[in-house]
Amino acid sequence: AAPQRNPAAGLSVVPPPTGNAADITLRALAVLGGVDVVACEDTRVTGGLLARHGVKARLCPYHEHNAERMRPQLLRRLAEGQSVALVSDAGTPLVSDPGYRLVKEAIAGGHPVTVVPGPSAALAALILSGLPTNRFLFEGFLPARAGARRAALAGIAAVPATLVVFESPRRLAASLADMAAVLGDREAAVAREITKLYEEVRRGRLSE
Repeated sequence: AAPQRNPAAGLSVVPPPTGNAADITLRALAVLGGVDVVACEDTRVTGGLLARHGVKARLCPYHEHNAERMRPQLLRRLAEGQSVALVSDAGTPLVSDPGYRLVKEAIAGGHPVTVVPGPSAALAALILSGLPTNRFLFEGFLPARAGARRAALAGIAAVPATLVVFESPRRLAASLADMAAVLGDREAAVAREITKLYEEVRRGRLSE
């Protein structure tokens, strides 16, 4: 385990691994073990990760269902000069999750905010794709309904960049068909289980 010390007061945004527990950094472990409280999506997930690395921390849940209630409590801790870490279940927080509201209000309140660089599924997928990386747009999750999904794709179709999106396995075929119809039969890649034992990437044209 990394040496534990008390980080300075303020909010630290800390990315846990996207799947492979060995990908967490020594700095991330030190921060998580040293802050006054770790705000996490699921205390069981974060608790299991920290236990694996021999790190003890005080955890509290912070997710989309309780954020409105928990955010004032976390901001109050910051106002009292405490140190708070924000983590997701996997990958860099604030990317497709509600954590940005906590960061925004912490900044507005004059509290120090820092980030510990670490794993990102979006960037890992971009690199694995073999597509151009010099310019890209991350769109997050596409809408579940076909009409809304096609409208969202139409809104980014003309962007001169590699497009990065998240999608669930059960909607993947329908989404790929919509992409081919709206974006044209361009080069694409589908990545799954990134950093894990069964990591897989399929590359080809959207029609394939």
